[in-house]
Amino acid sequence: MRPTSRAIPLLRTSAIALALLALAACKTTNDDVTGSIGGASGPRTEAEWRQAVQNYGTRYQENRNDPETAIRYAEALRQTTQRAQAVAVLEQASIANPHYKGLLGAYGRALAEVGRYDQALEVLSRAHTPDQPDWRILNVQGAVFDQLGRHEDARRHYASALKIKPDESSILSNLGLSYALVNDLKRAEDYLRQASQQPDVAPKARQNLALVIGLQGRFDEAEAIARRELSPDQAAANIAYLRQMLSQQANWERLGAQPG
Repeated sequence: MRPTSRAIPLLRTSAIALALLALAACKTTNDDVTGSIGGASGPRTEAEWRQAVQNYGTRYQENRNDPETAIRYAEALRQTTQRAQAVAVLEQASIANPHYKGLLGAYGRALAEVGRYDQALEVLSRAHTPDQPDWRILNVQGAVFDQLGRHEDARRHYASALKIKPDESSILSNLGLSYALVNDLKRAEDYLRQASQQPDVAPKARQNLALVIGLQGRFDEAEAIARRELSPDQAAANIAYLRQMLSQQANWERLGAQPG
């Protein structure tokens, strides 16, 4: 039985969807929280984040409605992969503080991270106002729209964010991922290159650039970029996996199946 186009995922898009999490590249209004937890530089190791969970958990129990404590506690929970609990903490605090924009920004992002996208958009819309837009919130809203497949809406938000914060690596990275998700790999590469050239770029942006270049068949160049952020073995393994996925796609296409 010949495979149907519906039965065969578009492997390029699948690779991107699995490896590129746009939300991971976002920044929200609570990003400066990490610097105030555990010292000037903030927690860096898993043990430090676990200690932050304990410290802020105690403070949270003493006053569940304090917005700053809730934000810091939720951030520590997120960093230790307790995302559902982070949502619950921020939900409780947002009920008590419905107009605290920093809290709403953190809550909206947390909702998006657990896949509650429609609710995330509603909360994020209250985290800033048209007359005082926050580029961080616009960036997260764009990422949520991309998760929903509303890529034109996503790019409008990224464009608005870039007007406020030109050359911001997290916005450029998300914009690149937005184009990658519709298989516009050349444009995706352009934006990810811009992101990778910024001084504050996160390692994930360069890994995403390597993936997008690899999806175009330039494996040596992709591996060289990946080696800047990963060990040589990890970089080689990633590119080998990518080669395998693209080979599978080519085999299906030779059988006459058209991805759609």
